[in-house]
Amino acid sequence: MKEYDFYIVPTPIGNLQDITLRAVEILKSVDIIACEDMRVTQKLLNHFDIKTKCISYHKFNEKERINFFLDFLNEGKKIALVSDAGTPLFCDPGAIIVKELKKHNYSVTSLPGANAVATFLSQVPRENEDFTFIGFIPRNKTQIEEILTKYKTTDLVFYESPNRILKTLEVISQCRPSATTVIGRELTKIFEEVLIDKTENIIKYFQTNPLKGEIVAAVLREKISVDNADIEEKISALKTKGYTAKDISIILSTLYKFNKNDIYQKSLN
Repeated sequence: MKEYDFYIVPTPIGNLQDITLRAVEILKSVDIIACEDMRVTQKLLNHFDIKTKCISYHKFNEKERINFFLDFLNEGKKIALVSDAGTPLFCDPGAIIVKELKKHNYSVTSLPGANAVATFLSQVPRENEDFTFIGFIPRNKTQIEEILTKYKTTDLVFYESPNRILKTLEVISQCRPSATTVIGRELTKIFEEVLIDKTENIIKYFQTNPLKGEIVAAVLREKISVDNADIEEKISALKTKGYTAKDISIILSTLYKFNKNDIYQKSLN
């Protein structure tokens, strides 16, 4: 197996058994583990009898650690980076050091493993594969409304705190009243819960049920009806330019998020 200088290692988002065999092997073999919170990481290491020394690496000391890591690697030693849960660089520290390492030609690799977004979306039936992940959604109401409007025709995925989710749901309900919202919390844990419903119904549910744990949420895209749009005019204009039915279906589905098959059939007719 090829060896690297720096390993990005995902850790479980809840259930400790979700760590991979390779992740355990790498964490045992490197010379040091860079982690957000040593207390959190130590629990994982103890569970799998990993004796490797840890060093703190978080958003408040990212730049300070650069020279330390470069000197450490220059001695021929290996480093693994972990976050408290999930895959580093997904709303977690790591981007700064990875950029520096690549600039200095150190070899970097990332292991596959636990990720809250992938775990969440694999339980959500969606019409299309594309989605937009924005990390933690802003706290400001105006900014939330701008994002909801901007991504109206794609599935919008974000993280949110249990302390703020109800306020965020209220904004979604006001800005996109017909939208379907999905809430996933405590993923992979005993009290895992994934709700798919109209936003107002989810608000009512959480008003009477305790809301705890890490949250991944999505506001699903709104369907655009081909029948209610000026689609015939657009098809006609493209036909006069010599575009085929296949070309037209690709162009209009890309620009306006219309269903590609519906556009294709209308173009043939």
